[in-house]
Amino acid sequence: MAAMLRGPKTSLVVAQQIVRDTARKGLKTGDLLPPEKAMLEEYQIGRGTLREGLRLLEFQGMIALKPGPKGGPVLLDPDASQLASTIILLMQLQNASLRTIVEARTALEPVICRLAAERISDEKLGELEANVDRMQQSFDTTDIDTFLETNKEFHDIIAFSTGNALFGYLTDALMRITGGTVMGVDHPAALRETTLKAHTNIYRALSEHNADLSEERMRDHINEYVRYAEKKFPELLGQVLPWNQAIGG
Repeated sequence: MAAMLRGPKTSLVVAQQIVRDTARKGLKTGDLLPPEKAMLEEYQIGRGTLREGLRLLEFQGMIALKPGPKGGPVLLDPDASQLASTIILLMQLQNASLRTIVEARTALEPVICRLAAERISDEKLGELEANVDRMQQSFDTTDIDTFLETNKEFHDIIAFSTGNALFGYLTDALMRITGGTVMGVDHPAALRETTLKAHTNIYRALSEHNADLSEERMRDHINEYVRYAEKKFPELLGQVLPWNQAIGG
């Protein structure tokens, strides 16, 4: 019972304090954290505890350890890769298939797109337009890597344009799982053409700030992708994705 009531490790507490202090001091992506000596004095801890705390932050994608005499922990702009990895781990522990994750996208993204139609800025609309143009160019040159990159970016822009960071990170994480490379779904010309058309229509609905139409077109887009996966890879959606595959193992 005593072990169950034990508090969090000191290194975790220190990592949490560093995060709070980073926000309090207004540090931004690319800024260096204070040097090791200063943090040892500030937090009144040993070197091993501090370094373990920094490793926790590094694992979460919040910092990178910059080598050299003028190096040290540098702040990063975290993405949702760790969130995606955690989702896959939890789903594997529950023996939950990929269909579970696809259903989450089907439920969430149309609503997110509706909210984006009401809130999206002209700047974000410009980013979406440029994204659709890049997708068109990659389609013309059969550049699959760029196509997949712009496909994910399109959904990320929409989610973050709601002003709700949680929607942004959830969409980012789910797209990392269902975007094609992890699931193993290929992207032949017919599917890429359908995707490009869907993105173009979604962009137009968003540019008109038409919430109903934006939601409808996003739902149609995701459902079309699911129908393709079910037709071409009938066993795929019923599979449990191994955690080691999800994190690039």
